[in-house]
This record gives sequence, C-alpha cells and structure tokens, in this order.
Amino acid sequence: MPTVTSTPLAATRPARSGARAVHKGQQTRASILDAALSLASQKGLEGLSIGHLADITGMSKSGVFAHFGSREELQMSVIREYHARFEEEVFYPSLREPRGLPRLEAMFRRWLARVSIEIDSGCIYISGAVEFDDRPGPVRDALVDMVRTWHTGLERAITIAREEGHLRADTDARQMLFELHGLVLALHHDARFLRTPGSVQRAEQGFLNVLARYRALPG
Repeated sequence: MPTVTSTPLAATRPARSGARAVHKGQQTRASILDAALSLASQKGLEGLSIGHLADITGMSKSGVFAHFGSREELQMSVIREYHARFEEEVFYPSLREPRGLPRLEAMFRRWLARVSIEIDSGCIYISGAVEFDDRPGPVRDALVDMVRTWHTGLERAITIAREEGHLRADTDARQMLFELHGLVLALHHDARFLRTPGSVQRAEQGFLNVLARYRALPG
C-alpha cells in the first residue's frame, strides 16, 4: 500500500497565524492612511502628525509610528494614496473612451468633477504645491512626481487628439495643458478661497472656449 503522508495540524498554525497578522496589519495601515488623507485634505500635509492621527484612530503613538516610521514617510504615503485614488477615479476610467478628443474631454471633465467635490475639503496636489513649493526634500519630490505623472498623461491625450485630427495640426500640447491646468487652479481659488458663485460653470465654459480655439476645422 502507498504511504499516506500528512502535514501535522500544528505545523499549519504558524503560517495561518502569520498570514492573519499580515492581513490585519494591512487593514490597520489602510485605516490610518484613510484618516490621514482626510486630515491632510482639510489641514494640509503639514497638518499631519503621528500624535494627531493616534488621537483620531484611537491608537497609541507607537502603534501609528510602527506603520510609517516617521512623519515624512506618513506624508509621502498620503501623497501616494491620494494619487492612486486620483488615477482610479479620473485617469483609468477615461482610458476606456475612444482615442482622441473623447478621451481628452473625459479626462478633463473627470478632473474638474473631482476638484469640484474637493472644494470643501481641499486638493492635496494644490495645497501641497503651496506648502512645499520652496521646500526641497522627499515630500516635495513625491508631490512633483505625482503631478508630473498626471500632466504627462494629459499631455499625451492632447497629442493623440491632434494626431487623430480632432485638434489643429499646429496645436502645442504643452500650451494647451498649461491652459487646462490654469482653469483648474482658477476654479479651486475662486470656489474655495473667494467662495465665488458659479465658479464650476465658469471653469466648464473655459474648457469649451479652449476646445473651440484648438479644435480642427471640418474637412
């Protein structure tokens, strides 16, 4: 008869216990990040602190510190998490649209919609630029990298729209990107700082005006 071998039950317990511990650790870190992201949206990245997060999450300072190691790493983790959510909400859904102008329009309108929602809380990209524009270091580098990643995607969409014949052949992709980004900054400033009514509608009209100038003529 063939010999039947089996793994003792006790031998599987440490592995399972370790997997549960890792999963619980990931869940705890995600909960801390969620609280940190909410706090940073309201008070900025400089408003983040291990102690404040410990109070919000009901954890000890050492417990929060164990997941990030430093305030700087916490700030960078928040930036990466914000960027990941931005991509999931704005960038990736837009890629499902047809190449050219439909995709470009989807990218900008989703961006505009997100900023409109963030008027009461704040955009980490924009507030972070104010906080770290003249402060060299890893946090500023992380912010710059994430914003440039988004700009690269948007500029690529503009270039493809030009190649598809939807925009004029002489369209300067970087110039158009500059103008679109300017609309978003103006919206954030007027709606959040000045509390000007109708700012979202003005930003939308501004986008239509930009498209009208760059759109290729029929035929």
